[in-house]
Amino acid sequence: MRQQRGTFSRPSFSNVLLYREHVDAAMDRLLSSEPTAELLELVELGMHHEQQHQELILTDILHAFWTQPLRPAYVTQADGASAAAVAVEWISHPGGTFEMGAPPAGFAFDNERPRHRVLLEPFRLASRLVSNAEYLDFMQDGGYQRPEFWLSDGWDTVCREGWRAPLYWEKDADDWRQFTLHGMSALNAAAPVSHVSYYEADAFARWSGARLPLEGEWEQAAGGRSISGNLLEDWALAPRPAQHSAEDIENQLFGDLWEWTSSAYLGYPGFRPAAGAVGEYNGKFMCNQFVLRGGSFATSASHIRATYRNFFPSPVRWQFMGIRLADDER
Repeated sequence: MRQQRGTFSRPSFSNVLLYREHVDAAMDRLLSSEPTAELLELVELGMHHEQQHQELILTDILHAFWTQPLRPAYVTQADGASAAAVAVEWISHPGGTFEMGAPPAGFAFDNERPRHRVLLEPFRLASRLVSNAEYLDFMQDGGYQRPEFWLSDGWDTVCREGWRAPLYWEKDADDWRQFTLHGMSALNAAAPVSHVSYYEADAFARWSGARLPLEGEWEQAAGGRSISGNLLEDWALAPRPAQHSAEDIENQLFGDLWEWTSSAYLGYPGFRPAAGAVGEYNGKFMCNQFVLRGGSFATSASHIRATYRNFFPSPVRWQFMGIRLADDER
């Protein structure tokens, strides 16, 4: 049903604006009535939840437009990003014990707490996301036909669904094309590969002789970094090829695409859902899902942070998802 929701009818634009005005007026009245601290916390949670839905609206628009015979573009302006990706480097990290999770002060979702100690072995992260060209090499090497690279459930899914490429890829004669918010166009070889499931990300990592990062490894690497990158405010509405960095650090940690980790989505040690409906916000989904980190080009800079945990089931491909490789330090 979720895969088909882009085909459902919607209210007219004028009715949507009328409803928005109704909600805004009601919130103005509520916030003018000396709200309690508890109510203000709930409103803040609602605002962050709305930011999540703003991103999901773009994923729904992409899927809805893709299902239409004419494949319309949502935006037509050209992206002025560089046409070439930088070479991949491996960035070493010492591991060790560090404090993972959001600190007590400031807003964070409940699944980012409590802050706790994590022990990591020394590790390496790739300096950028996996490109379309690199993923195409995997495909041309029989990646979707070789079960040795796939988890058992992943291989079952490949066979059942007939996967041969990422979602929104189509073969045109001898060339691959990709549907994006900019419409159907030739595949940008240097851009990060997107709309891949956990199963595909894991299979690519195995084919590469590497692995996906643990979410603790990703958070240690991202800790202390400024929130900058190809985020919603840039309005590129597509992942861009990685650029050279002046420092020996990872590119694209924030923005471009959500990055799959190999960590199951579970509560942190000591996690307890809040009482009432708020407690269902994240806790009830802590089953059969994997964590993604870093945000995408559709994520607002004011919404993402190093401790932010996104999560999706293993076969899902419609979100703006990509791959960063990891490995043990050698």
